[in-house]
Order: sequence, then C-alpha cells, then structure tokens
Amino acid sequence: MKRELCSWAFWRAVFAEFLATLIFLFFGLGSALRWPAALPTVLQIALAFGLVIGTLVQSVGHVSGAHINPAVTIAFLIGSQISIMRAFFYIIAQLLGGLAGAGILYGVVSPNVRGNLAINTLSNNTTPGLAFVVEMILTFQLVICIFASTDSRRNDNVGSPAISIGLSVTLGHLVGIYFTGCSMNPARSFAPAVVVRYFNNHWVFWIGPIAGGLVASLIYNYILYPSMKSRSDKLAILLGTYVEEECWTEQIEDHRKHSLEHPDHRCIVLDSPISDTLPNGDSITFTRKNIYTTNSFIPGSKLPHTHEA
Repeated sequence: MKRELCSWAFWRAVFAEFLATLIFLFFGLGSALRWPAALPTVLQIALAFGLVIGTLVQSVGHVSGAHINPAVTIAFLIGSQISIMRAFFYIIAQLLGGLAGAGILYGVVSPNVRGNLAINTLSNNTTPGLAFVVEMILTFQLVICIFASTDSRRNDNVGSPAISIGLSVTLGHLVGIYFTGCSMNPARSFAPAVVVRYFNNHWVFWIGPIAGGLVASLIYNYILYPSMKSRSDKLAILLGTYVEEECWTEQIEDHRKHSLEHPDHRCIVLDSPISDTLPNGDSITFTRKNIYTTNSFIPGSKLPHTHEA
C-alpha cells in the first residue's frame, strides 16, 4: 500500500476520477434541467448521460480506468482488479468531484430553471423495494458491459470501450428514468441530494447500484470469464503490491544494477508467498512478485523459495 501511495501515477488517477465525476455531473444533470423554452425529453437526457460517459472514458480511461462511479469501483475491488487503498481514494474523489460538479451547476443556473437539480426520486408509483430491484438491474448490465469491454484478455474485435459503455449508460436511462430518474451511480445521486438537501429514499441509490455492481463482478470474474491469477496475486492486487508480468524483468534488472553498485545489498527474488521476521522484530510477508535487497536481514541468513537475481 505504501508503494502505491508514494506513486505519482496513483494520485494522477485519483485526480482524474475527481475531474471526470465533476464533468459528468455538470453535463448529466445539466441535460435534465427544465428550461422554459425547451423541456428535456427522456431521449435527450439518456443520450446526454451516455455521451458524457463515453467522452470521459475516452479521455481518462488510460489514466484511472474512468470508473466515475463508486458502484463500479467496488465491483472492480470485488473482482480483485484494484487495491483497497485505490478503491477508497477513488470513491472519495468521485463523491467530492460530484459535489463540485453539482455545486457549479447550481451556481450558474437561475433558480427557476435548476429546480431540484434533477435529483433521483421515485415516480410512477414505484415503491422503494421495486426501485432497489430496478437500480440493481440497471447497474448490473452497466458493470457487465464495463468488464467485458475493458478485459485485456480478449483477442476478438472488442471495438471501442467508450462507445460500448456510453451506450450501456444510455440504455439504462431509457428505461430507468421512468422508475427512479435512473441513478446507476451513487455519486450521481449523492451530489445533487446534498446540494438541495433532499434525501428521501436516498438509500435506494446507494444499495441498489452497489448490489448490482457486486453481483455483476462475481458473475463475470468468477463464472463467465474467471481470472487465471493465483490467490497470492489477487491478494497482492488488493494490497497494492502486485507487479505486472511485463514490468517484472525490468524491475529485476533495476535491482541487479543496484546490487552491483551496492555489493552489500544482495537482490533476492521471492518466488512464492512467505512470511519472515526482520532482525528488528517486524513481521513481513512477500509474494512471488516481490524483490527485496537483503541488507535488512542478518548476514548469511537464508530465505526459503528464493533465487538470486
């Protein structure tokens, strides 16, 4: 976790989530405001939400993965695709970005137009229980689409993830607006609710999307297309210590050079999960994806399941 927190790329990704969610809320909510000259249609709102998501996936997907949604982030965490620390900071950034976007929109639009700032509410006699089921289904199809569109293991013609995910968001809105205004995203519901101070049945827009994302993650990652990563690799991902295979040779070479420059620091490559104790009494655990210089160990000590690089 410490390695991840010390990485500039990590904080760039967190900022990208903040910025992307700000833009998403500004344009998404803005499309649903009731301008006297032209009231918004369901198709207009659905297309606007889909277009802004597609634009943002294309813009910051290579920086942070473009989650822009706590339910998506939690789904990736359940699928062992991001670390616990990254998920925590992503969700904080998404909520703050959403608040900023909704706040800016609230400030630039006149009171007679902004109304309730397009908050999610139950309509057409929709009960909280039914709303939960609807939000769960809507988010389920979105998260399945995200996993399938961004799966690096696919060798077929995937097409553009930005278009696929944008269309999935549009699809959800074409149906969901009639029930709940369509959330599929706790940050989308939370931000305007805070700004206008309206939280009636607000739990639906957290529990429903998160449940849908969780089920989608379990089905995709453990049934439809199971990951081939070992348990130790998945644990390393969750802890933020995982190193991709393509980076492995490069890191070994870096540590080999370090060992040549500092002969008293022997570079050790650990091939399997082990636990050990440093001379100062601290407990340590490694996976096969770790490299360690042994100047911290007692000279002459042996570690199991290792080879020198």
